[in-house]
Amino acid sequence: MRKGVSTRGLGVVAAAVPLIAAAFLPGTPALAASQQRAVLDGTHPTWARPDTDRGPVSAATPVTARVYLAGRDSSGLEALAQDVSDPASPRHGQFLTTQQVRERFGADARQVAAVRAWLTSAGLTVTGANEHYLTVSGDAAHAQRAFQARLRSFQHDGRVYRAPADDLSVPAEVASAVLTVIGLSDAPSVVHHDTVTPADTLPGPAPAFVNAGPFSSYYGQRTATGTPPAYGRVQPYAISGYTGRNLRAAYGATAARLTGKGVTVAVVDAYDSPTIGDDAATYAARHGDAPYGRDQLLRYDPAQWTQTAENQCDARGWYGEQTLDIESVHAMAPAARISYVGASSCDDPDLIDALDRVVDRHLADIVSNSWGEPENASAPALDKVYKQIFLRGAAEGIGFYFSSGDNGDEQAASGQKQTDMPASLPWVTAVGGTALGIGASNNYGFETGWGTEKTLLAPNGASWSPTPPGPFTSGAGGGTSARIAQPRYQRGVVPAALADLNGRRMRVVPDIAAVADPNTGFLVGQTQTFPDGSVRYSEYRIGGTSLACPVIAALQALAQQDHDHPIGFANPAIYARYGHGLYHDVTDHPFGPRTELAEVRNDFTNGVDASGGIATSLRTLGHDSSLHATVGYDDVTGVGTPTERYLRSYER
Repeated sequence: MRKGVSTRGLGVVAAAVPLIAAAFLPGTPALAASQQRAVLDGTHPTWARPDTDRGPVSAATPVTARVYLAGRDSSGLEALAQDVSDPASPRHGQFLTTQQVRERFGADARQVAAVRAWLTSAGLTVTGANEHYLTVSGDAAHAQRAFQARLRSFQHDGRVYRAPADDLSVPAEVASAVLTVIGLSDAPSVVHHDTVTPADTLPGPAPAFVNAGPFSSYYGQRTATGTPPAYGRVQPYAISGYTGRNLRAAYGATAARLTGKGVTVAVVDAYDSPTIGDDAATYAARHGDAPYGRDQLLRYDPAQWTQTAENQCDARGWYGEQTLDIESVHAMAPAARISYVGASSCDDPDLIDALDRVVDRHLADIVSNSWGEPENASAPALDKVYKQIFLRGAAEGIGFYFSSGDNGDEQAASGQKQTDMPASLPWVTAVGGTALGIGASNNYGFETGWGTEKTLLAPNGASWSPTPPGPFTSGAGGGTSARIAQPRYQRGVVPAALADLNGRRMRVVPDIAAVADPNTGFLVGQTQTFPDGSVRYSEYRIGGTSLACPVIAALQALAQQDHDHPIGFANPAIYARYGHGLYHDVTDHPFGPRTELAEVRNDFTNGVDASGGIATSLRTLGHDSSLHATVGYDDVTGVGTPTERYLRSYER
C-alpha cells in the first residue's frame, strides 16, 4: 500500500492508497429468488422501521458498497487472542508476527475468488480489492438482488436516508468468506460519497483559541479574590494547563524513571496538520521535553483526503486533536517513537483503513484513538469489522485504546443514555476521565471523576447564577452498553448493579482513566489563524477523554518498557491487577461528601481576546450527568488511574 515517501515537518509521511467506498443511492426492483442464504446480522439499521418508512428508491440509483472478508478460522483467531492476552494462560505473551497472522487467519485466494464471482454474477462490478474487503458498484436493482434485501427511504434525525429494510443475506456457498457488508445505507455514520481533493489541499491552520486569565499555576494556588464564595469559600482560579513534567510526576513516571524507550505508540486521527512537525518540536523545547530524535515521529498519510470542508468533517478541527495526542504522548513518554496514522476522512470506513494499516504493517504496539460516536449512531455491522482488526492486533501483541467520550451518559447530547463506540467493544481498552489536582511540588493531590457543572457570575458580580453547581456541561463517557455482552475479564470486578441490563450482563465502560477535565487540562502548542489574519504558534489549555486516552497510551508505553515485552491487549492484565493497590481509586468527593471542589474560570467571549468581553464562571468538579465515580470500580473511571506501582507491575 505504500506509494511514496516525502519529508513533512518531523519524520516521514508514507502515502497509502486506501480503497474508498462511496455511499450509494438505493433502488426497488423485484428480488431474485434464492435458495440457501445466510443472514448478515446487524446490517439493517434499527431506525429503518415501518413507521419511519418513506417509500421505495429508484431501481436505477447507483450504489457502492464494501464487502468485508471473514478470513479463515475466526474462532481460532479469537481463541488465540484470548490466550496470548490472558496473564493466567501458559501462552500469555506468545504473540504471532504479522505474516503469521496473515497466513493463518487472512482471507485466501479461493475465498476472494468465490466472493468476486458471486458479486459479478449478481450484476455488480468489483471496482477494487485488498486483503480485507472488495468494493462493488452497480445500481439498486442489482444490489437488492445480490443481498436479498429491500432498499427503501427512511426518516432519521430529521432527514431522509436510504437503508436496507431487512438484514442483508449472502449465498450459503460464500457465507464463510463474508464478514459483513457496509454502505447500502447512506446515513452519515456509515459511508459518505464526496468529492475527492488532492492530498496537498488540506486547509490551513484552524481559527485561534486563547485561554483567558488569571490562572493558577497548580491546583488551588491562586484564589479568585473578588468573586463570590461558593460552597463556603472563595474558589481558586483554573490552572493555566499541566505539562508533561506535572503529569509524569503525578502518575509515577518520574519516580519510576521510565521514558518509553524502545516502544512505539501509534496515534490514529483524521487528516494531518501541515504544521504538526514544527509545533511538536517547538512545544517540546519550550516545556523541557526531550527533543525529537531522527524518525521518532513518523507520519503515515493516505494519498487523498475527503470531506475536508467545515460542513463535512472539518479537517481543521482535527488538527487540534492530533496536536494534543502527539504532544501529550511525547510529554509522558519522551523516548517512545510515535507513528501518526491519518485517516482520509472522519468516517468509519476511512478510520478503519487507518487501523488496518497499523496492524498490516505493525506500526506500533500501542494505539491511541481519541474519537468515537454514540452507540446508537454506530452501525452494528461495523462491530464485526472493528472486532476483526482488534483480534488480529491482539494476536500480534498490539493494544488499542479508545476515549470513552465527552458527553457523560450522552443523555443531554443524544436524548438517550448510552455508551460510545468503538470504546464499548470488548477488545479495546476504554479510557475514562478525571479532574486532577496537582500540588506545588508536582505531587498528586486528588482526582475526581470528570464531570463539570457550570454557573455564571451574575451581572452585579455578587453571586453565581444559577446557584451552584448549575447545569451539566461535559464529562467522561461511560455506562452500560446495550449491545455488547460482558467480557469475561470484567466478571468479579464490575458490580452487578452496573452490568445488569434487562436481566443480561453487559459490557460496562470505561476500563481505566486519566486526567481529562479541561479545567485541569493539558497545555498544548499549535499554529493557529488569528482574527487579524496572522498565523502563528500559540498555547492553550485543553482536555477531554481525548487527553486521557493518549496519556494512558503513553503510560502503557512506560509499563511496556519496564516489562521489556509487548503488553498487547491490556484489559485482562488491567483487571487482574485490580484490588492490589496499583491504582488511584478515584471518587467524586475525595475529601468527603460535604466537600465540593470547584474552580473559577474566565473565558474570552470571542475566543481570542478581551475585545468582546470576558465571561466568568464557576466550574464544579465531580458531577458527571447520571454517572458516578465511587469507591471501587465505577462507570466514570473504571478501575482508577495508574500509579508508579502499576507501571512497575508488568516486570517479568
